[in-house]
Amino acid sequence: MKKVLAISALALSSLTILSAKTYEIILTAPTKAGSVQLKPGQYKLKVDGANATFTDENSSKSFTTPVKVENGDKKFDDTKVQSTKDGDVERLEEIDLGGSKTKLGF
Repeated sequence: MKKVLAISALALSSLTILSAKTYEIILTAPTKAGSVQLKPGQYKLKVDGANATFTDENSSKSFTTPVKVENGDKKFDDTKVQSTKDGDVERLEEIDLGGSKTKLGF
């Protein structure tokens, strides 16, 4: 029984570590991501359920916004940001997360 509990605890902790993966993205223009406004710069992106958190690597400020998480048919080779121009601001449409089948919709 102790062996089963130890294996279950190890499997659960492995899932927690996997879900904490972060992705690096670079924004070259002011960008609207869902309900938040992001300045140009380098960000770490972390997905937690239906929320995406962008952490500015220079200031360490974090910005969280709701996202639509979808799973595609194949793994994405690289993390790709897709946006559209809306006046003077870019508006995030989708982020494909490299090394996974997950894409985020804004």
